[in-house]
Amino acid sequence: MAVSDKKVALLLTRGVEQVELTKPREALEKAGVSTTLISPSEGTLQAMNSDWEHGDVFDVDLPVGEARAEDFDALVLPGGTLNADSLRTDQKAVALVKDFVAANKTVAAICHGPWILTEAGAVKGRKMTSYQSLKTDLSNAGADWVDSEVVIDGNLITSRNPGDLDAFNQALIDALS
Repeated sequence: MAVSDKKVALLLTRGVEQVELTKPREALEKAGVSTTLISPSEGTLQAMNSDWEHGDVFDVDLPVGEARAEDFDALVLPGGTLNADSLRTDQKAVALVKDFVAANKTVAAICHGPWILTEAGAVKGRKMTSYQSLKTDLSNAGADWVDSEVVIDGNLITSRNPGDLDAFNQALIDALS
């Protein structure tokens, strides 16, 4: 299957870090990948710039309760403190992440995005990175946390922050190729 035939889900909610949504989405779509915004939020959601300033409003393509891992080739988990904290407490969002992990599909998480992976039981024994403030949470959940621009451990891709987006996006495109 060519990368242009792939479908990628982006799981997010209100408070998503805008650039961590838009830049991966742009890179994927430039490569011909179809993207779908999945969220517990209905209708639209408010993105943020650095957790403090309102960014753009985005349309939700599919409610999380209707999303199925088998319909996609990969999952992207953008950051944003509010987004990531809210998603990890949403049972349907956690269940969807568990389904992607169980199906051994590519899961790419940046900044605070990996937080939901702890709730999904998907970090134990995995080498990964994240925003610095998640280091203890991920380590306590059994991850081997490293401070690196991008970390690839099997089907799991993680990065630290928006400054790592070029490497993150390239790793995601490579995984789909």
